Amino acid sequence: MKDIDAITALQDPVRRRLYEYVAAQGREVGRNEAAEATGVTRTLAAHHLDRLTGAGLLESGSRRLTGRSGPGAGRPAKVYTRARAEHAVSLPSRDYLTAAELLAEAAERAGLDVELRTAARRRGEALRGPATPCGSLAEAMETLAARGYEPHLEPADTLARTEGAGSDRITGAVGAPGAAPEATGPAPVTPGAVGPAEAAPEAPPAVVRMRNCPFHSVAERFPPLVCGMNLALLEGLLGTGGAVRARMDSRPGECCVVVEDSKNNQD
Repeated sequence: MKDIDAITALQDPVRRRLYEYVAAQGREVGRNEAAEATGVTRTLAAHHLDRLTGAGLLESGSRRLTGRSGPGAGRPAKVYTRARAEHAVSLPSRDYLTAAELLAEAAERAGLDVELRTAARRRGEALRGPATPCGSLAEAMETLAARGYEPHLEPADTLARTEGAGSDRITGAVGAPGAAPEATGPAPVTPGAVGPAEAAPEAPPAVVRMRNCPFHSVAERFPPLVCGMNLALLEGLLGTGGAVRARMDSRPGECCVVVEDSKNNQD
């Protein structure tokens, strides 16, 4: 009954707002920020955040939010993130996860990757119904949210942080691996300039990433099989040949698929 207790903890409307806010950030959230975002006092927010932690819905730790260290940096503050554990309730009891893992294992051993992707694409098309392919990233985000993917937009002006950059948070969009603007010739020379003018770097395109993978537990055991199935499902759901497209671009802790404007994917 532990899962029931955890889900029951969300019955309180303030607690539920706090949980939804922390879960939506995809990063550590302090008490002050959570209180301000949900319109409650810091003391009340701290009480409910700790209750959510005790219920197993959040995980807590401590960190200096100022970014400084050493004398005068202040005391570490308590921070919260969504817990990695899953909670589900079924009455009477059901075990769909074991069935899914057995089917995935059989498909992988039999080499049925192509057949599974074909079936997933058909299912996505059936879910989309007679609707035309998604016409914008905003429309795609609505569609993905309705399926539990928790999409969020990474703006074009936010660059991905590389390893060794001195940051413990990734806040930027990530383009196609290895992608770089292709040089088409020498840079133009500005009159009166000593050397060639430097061209301004192109901003990476905005992408939609998803904080939740609905197939996470099975994908952990069979990543190529399930991630390929997920991509095919979203291709059918969002439609192909339209304004957006889905592609594989995995990131730890998030869905392996991203969605972006198709005009940014001309190969």
